[in-house]
Amino acid sequence: MTSPYARPFLVAIVTDRWRPKMASLLVDTLFETRGQAPAPSKDFYQLIVTRKEVIFRWWKISLRSEFREARPGELKEFHEDFLDDPSLQIQIAIIFGAETLEHTFNLCRGNFDFLVRLPDPLLLYIISYLELEDIARLSQVSHRFETLCNSDKLWEMIVQNLSGRITPEMRSLAQEVGWKQFFFTNKIQLQLQLRRRRERKSDSSDSQSD
Repeated sequence: MTSPYARPFLVAIVTDRWRPKMASLLVDTLFETRGQAPAPSKDFYQLIVTRKEVIFRWWKISLRSEFREARPGELKEFHEDFLDDPSLQIQIAIIFGAETLEHTFNLCRGNFDFLVRLPDPLLLYIISYLELEDIARLSQVSHRFETLCNSDKLWEMIVQNLSGRITPEMRSLAQEVGWKQFFFTNKIQLQLQLRRRRERKSDSSDSQSD
């Protein structure tokens, strides 16, 4: 679900005005699941929903001689055709359940959250411009957002946005303690840590020269 805590521009990217542009950023496969038909059948099925099609595949699993030579089957339909095909809809409901069928309906109608389907690099770029309290709240939305909001990559981007320039010495310290901790270290503590690093580096160089 889209977080209500993000800045207006973060929410705006999932409005109708942006939907065509956001759709171009989606991966081709929106949903995929596999399953076995209800007993006593042992047939195996696969359902894939892409940006344009619903793909339904099946494999006959049987010891009966008439099915031994049966080849896997595949049916492809465009979204609008699937929405008008009650026969395929019933098969999906029987094999995968009503929730999967409803989810497939929503995907075919375009009723889904673009935000959670964006690639990580783009999400990190967007999140890096949020307020700190928004990032903290967004991290509670899902496991994926928790991982992104606490990632070193995000906090490196935030530090870069605020400082404009990261010196090699700053980068070295950040990689040692973590970019998030580096960000929340106050200026006096940061200067002290950088000075200590310089002293350790100097002592190490002196000992090697001896």
